[in-house]
Amino acid sequence: MQRCSYCYYSTTTLQGKKRKEKLNKYVDTLCHEIQIASKYFQLKNRPVISIYFGGGTPTVMNEGHFSKIMEALHNNLNIENPEFTVEAEPVTLTAKKAQTLQNIGVNRISLGVQSLDNDIIKLCNRLDTADRALKAIDIAKNTADVVNIDLLSGLAGETMESWSYTLDKALSTEVESITVYKMELYANTEYYRKIRSDAIEIPSDEIELDFMNHALNRFEEENYLPWSFFTFTKQGLYENVYASDIWRGTDCYAFGVSAFGSLGNWLFQNTNEQDKYITLVNSDKIPINRGKYMNSLDQMIRSIMLGMKLSSFDLNKFQNKYGFKLQTLCSDTLNNLEKEEFIIVSDDYIKMTNKGLLYGDYTGKYLAGSLMAFYK
Repeated sequence: MQRCSYCYYSTTTLQGKKRKEKLNKYVDTLCHEIQIASKYFQLKNRPVISIYFGGGTPTVMNEGHFSKIMEALHNNLNIENPEFTVEAEPVTLTAKKAQTLQNIGVNRISLGVQSLDNDIIKLCNRLDTADRALKAIDIAKNTADVVNIDLLSGLAGETMESWSYTLDKALSTEVESITVYKMELYANTEYYRKIRSDAIEIPSDEIELDFMNHALNRFEEENYLPWSFFTFTKQGLYENVYASDIWRGTDCYAFGVSAFGSLGNWLFQNTNEQDKYITLVNSDKIPINRGKYMNSLDQMIRSIMLGMKLSSFDLNKFQNKYGFKLQTLCSDTLNNLEKEEFIIVSDDYIKMTNKGLLYGDYTGKYLAGSLMAFYK
């Protein structure tokens, strides 16, 4: 398995003779967690509208693993016809694996492509090639109703020429959805070590803004419209239910090592230590390692921070839920953001402009900061 040079997540090595044993043990434990957590929190009383396998690379699992997990989910949750997404790396998505996904009900595949320029791919320490990624996209399109591909702007060695090439190639596949993330540098990555030793160089923030601005223009030309500030879909359709509903405040129960979820007024995260996770679950204990209770102000701030990831924010729903008009609480901030052309404010909605999309979380953070200041 590959570990990309920019990756900062906790990972587990699945190589050698114990690969199968490790996977089997983890899947068995995951299925037991689904059973005990569903019973403890009475999750079967609530309909499931979306299932999401990821992050990481769930497609390293085989058909037996997927079938076992799905059996546990159906036995312990109220599942009828949800959106069902699985993340996949191009190197792990074969035609046989895609057929397995279709057989268990997967209707949306999200492929971590990142780049379609072979020189950039090599600098990421990925096992992919552009051809392999394009083949995986074709495989996904043959079995899933919706295919999303993730791209990453600002990778080492990226130029406007290579970025334009990747965008054009991605658009030529005619997938339903394209997500563009901006490169973020973390100290625990190979990228960071190589930059410190001057072995590689990543584009500056100014150049990356140029990349994103070019992407916005290309998406508009091809009628890929934003439903969030980083995901663009054909005609603005094919919104990802999993992400958009979480950002609108829907509960999400998360299973697995390091999984992060929310229930009611609580945010929680499972332990990120695999051995501890397995020990806890096999002792019939919920493996939650930390949690936070959100008071009313916390909930309003979270609603703004997450809700502003969408291309529009429903002001009426905010008022109905919390009893306050955001236009009153943050009037000066909204006026400033509108004056600076980040947003357009109507009686019912805050809509992101292209400038707002370009600067990502800035609007949400600015509004949330204003709300916090109001209550100090």
